Formats: sequence, structure tokens, C-alpha cells
Amino acid sequence: MDHRHLVVGAGPVGRALAHQLVDRGHEVTVVTRSGSAAVPGARSPALDASDEDALTRAAEGAGVLYNCANPGDYTQWGKVWPPLASALLAAAERTGAVYAMTGNLYPYGPVDGPMHEGLPDAATDAKGRLRAAMWRAARTAHDEGRVRVVEVRGSDYIGPGVGSNGHITRVLPAALRGRPVTVLFAKDQPHTFTSPADVARLLVAAAEDDTAHGRVWHVPSNPPRTQEQALTDVLRAAGRPPVKVRVLRDPALAGISLVVPVLREMRALSYQWDRPYVLDDAAARRHFGLEPTPWDEVCRSTAHGVPDGR
Repeated sequence: MDHRHLVVGAGPVGRALAHQLVDRGHEVTVVTRSGSAAVPGARSPALDASDEDALTRAAEGAGVLYNCANPGDYTQWGKVWPPLASALLAAAERTGAVYAMTGNLYPYGPVDGPMHEGLPDAATDAKGRLRAAMWRAARTAHDEGRVRVVEVRGSDYIGPGVGSNGHITRVLPAALRGRPVTVLFAKDQPHTFTSPADVARLLVAAAEDDTAHGRVWHVPSNPPRTQEQALTDVLRAAGRPPVKVRVLRDPALAGISLVVPVLREMRALSYQWDRPYVLDDAAARRHFGLEPTPWDEVCRSTAHGVPDGR
């Protein structure tokens, strides 16, 4: 693989990816709007990645351009993602860098049974259709020979640095203080959780493997756990007892969402939590020989990576 790498975004996946690439001896640049990524061994300039020309200049000479962006305001995806996705794809096409995309499971929409890469992108909600359109545009460019592209899709993240963006880590600080917590939609349905470090490992493996390009791969992840089980496991790793777990469901959620815009957005994705939501990762395990970070290790790193507020 080429020695230079450009990572766009410094959330949990972008940071994990940058650390892994630096550890492998690569030259790594992590760009964010603020320039505050501060990954040891990597350059961290400020850059608006939706500026196509500026991003292209930053990507010149890079072997891989990684899309690890995650617009912080969930309610602004429809405004932020289209120009950002367009600039990322254009920069990869202009520079010849492999374009490795961090995706998610939203494009599939509601499904019956485990999700595998052969399923159609059939989302019924705006966010799922948006993410599906991003992959469709990139795949079309790949099929036309204009760019080399690959997308990796994981489920909801759990691990250090995920913070309030994760369903488990959002409630963990209160749980570590022994307080009851409230989760959304359901606490007893099996759900796959993915470690950002495992997303990063698959991004690196898929980007450097020419035979992996042009398709989606699912991130090797641990067996599904319910929200209550996952939280209890993390608390156990921290040496803390279980806490009472409440559930916020409709119609209470509907009422609160009238004044909390982000909850209005999340209600459209309730199907991900009120029924089994399970990832089939067999293809990536076979092709790349990757296994997920052991669940006990994920729980320990999650417990130690989130302050308990004391």
C-alpha cells in the first residue's frame, strides 16, 4: 500500500484508524474543520472537506483517502452530507487515491433476519436513502473505472471515544454512578454492536486489497447483545453492579420529540431497536481473516474510556 494516507474525520473510527496507520509506520494526515484531531504521529490540519479543491490538494500523493466523517448534528445530515460526499468522491477521482468509505447499516432499511452484503439497499427513511445514494454514486464511479472504492459497514459503535453518540456510552456515565438509566425503544432485543477499532482494521485491509474493491463489506463484530446486557457487561468490566434500565417508547417518545429535534430523527430508525438487528459478517471474516476484538476487551476499554463523573 502507498505510504501516505489522508483520513477525513476524527471521531472514534477516524482516530482509531489514524493510530493504526501511524503504528504501521505510514505518513498520516487527519483533517477536520477545527484542526484539533491531535493524533500522535499524524498531521492534523484544519480543512473544510466539503471544499472539493482544498480536499483534492490535501489528497495529492495519498494512496488512500478514508471517509471517516460523521456530521455532528444528526438533524443536519441532509444539508451537510451531499456536498461532503461529492467532494470526497471527486478528490479520490482526481488524485487516483483509493476511496475507502466508512458506512453503516442504514441503507438496508427494515429487514427480517441477519443483514448480509447481498441484501438490496432498500431504506425507507431519509437517512438510509441518503447513505444508500452515497454508496450508489461511489459504486457507479468505480464501475465506470473512474475511481477505486470500497465501503465497510458496521453496526452501532461501542468503545472509548464514542460518548453520547452511542446508545450504551450515552447512558454509561450515569450507570457508573449507580443511577437508573433510560434507553430508547427496547432493552431486550438482540442487537449487534461494533468496535470502532474493528471498523478501522477492516478499512485498512479492504483499501489495500484490490480484489476487495467495488463492493460493501461488513465489519467483524461480536455476537449480538441486548442494550441491557451490553450495559451490564460494561459495568461488570468496571467492577460496578447492574443498574435499573428503563425504556422510552412511543407515545412518550413522540411527545418529547416535539421539542427535541434529534429524537424526531431517531424515531424514523426505531426499527433498528424494537426488533432483532443482527449483522452477518461471515464474508469479511473469510476474505480477510479478521476477527472482532474480544467482547470482554471491548467492555473493558469502554468502561475505562468513559469518565464516571466523580
